[in-house]
Amino acid sequence: MPELDGSWNVERRGGLLPPLVGVQKRIEGERGETRLGSLLGVPFDVDGLSLRYRAPFRSFVDELEPDGDGFAGRATFRGREFGRFALRRRQGGSR
Repeated sequence: MPELDGSWNVERRGGLLPPLVGVQKRIEGERGETRLGSLLGVPFDVDGLSLRYRAPFRSFVDELEPDGDGFAGRATFRGREFGRFALRRRQGGSR
């Protein structure tokens, strides 16, 4: 199974997610953030393969599963899926 640590590009796969051009996730150990370019990131905690966003976004959780050398993800709000995405390691992204 690929490790979560590192920098990831986020690719929209469907659902109610907006276009995710320039969206990245950076993960280090039990913490990470979702960033849009150089703008401020939205922090989350890593719980296994779940990315649990912190206040004020606590109702949002990204659920991941291994997919080749990356991950397939389900974006959820209060336990209900509203979109799907993929994480692909950034070129030169650390492991």
